[in-house]
Amino acid sequence: MNRKTKSIIYVLICVLLWALIPVVSKLGQSNLDNHQFLFWSSAVSFLTFLIIILTRKKGKVILRLSTKDWIHSIVLGLLGTYLYYILLYFGYANAKGIEVLIIQYCWPIFVIVLSILILKERLNLRKVISIILGFFGVFMVLTKGKLSDIHFNNLFVDSIVLIAAFVFGLFSVLSKKIKIDSLPLVTIYFFTATIISFLSMITLSEFKLPTKETYLPILINGIFVNGISYIYWIGALKIGEASFIAPFVFLTPVISTVLLILFFKEPFQLVYVVGMTSVILGGLINKE
Repeated sequence: MNRKTKSIIYVLICVLLWALIPVVSKLGQSNLDNHQFLFWSSAVSFLTFLIIILTRKKGKVILRLSTKDWIHSIVLGLLGTYLYYILLYFGYANAKGIEVLIIQYCWPIFVIVLSILILKERLNLRKVISIILGFFGVFMVLTKGKLSDIHFNNLFVDSIVLIAAFVFGLFSVLSKKIKIDSLPLVTIYFFTATIISFLSMITLSEFKLPTKETYLPILINGIFVNGISYIYWIGALKIGEASFIAPFVFLTPVISTVLLILFFKEPFQLVYVVGMTSVILGGLINKE
């Protein structure tokens, strides 16, 4: 298996896991606010990776990291596992969900732009077409083809969400540059997220234990959606070009829509087929 194929497999695993975000977030925040849900999810993610590291007897790898590596890892953890989600949750709390989702999925575009500026990767026509098809497909799925229903009139909130998209794009590109194995790196990411989200929770919200209704969503989110997915995402970035793998991420909201239809019996619309076809076509063009 060549590096390109392996990177595609890794990013598709991320897509499948990230597609669960709307479902677990909706169920997990039934009795918790965004600060509380983020803290408990981050804590589960950190404990998951800590157990894996201890089981594999790789604890010394983290202890041997230089001060510079620790600083870089903590800063990236602050960006990609805390700041991104807090800004995004702010958007969902203060603007229409559809508008937030559309702006949110600018982050693969930021990955491509920043990979060209920072990593000096090349942008070719195939990647451009893939980006256009991918974003068009996402836009059609999220708007259900009713463009007149979209009004980006909350400039402040929309700007916050756009900053969130930029933050995750920057986090992804910088994570490719850092020379640390994925497992210890992601462990530090979620250690940082756990500490910061705890401080955020007790400052901006209140400490609250999960209820039995939120146990499973928190576990799924912490272990898989915001946990294991980061291993595969960092792995995909390290073995493939960031500008190559980013367009495949546009599959995420499409699959999320399908899951919402299945879990919450939302109506299926023909425009979903148009959007899904556009996204898949974009991915196939990029793969060639």
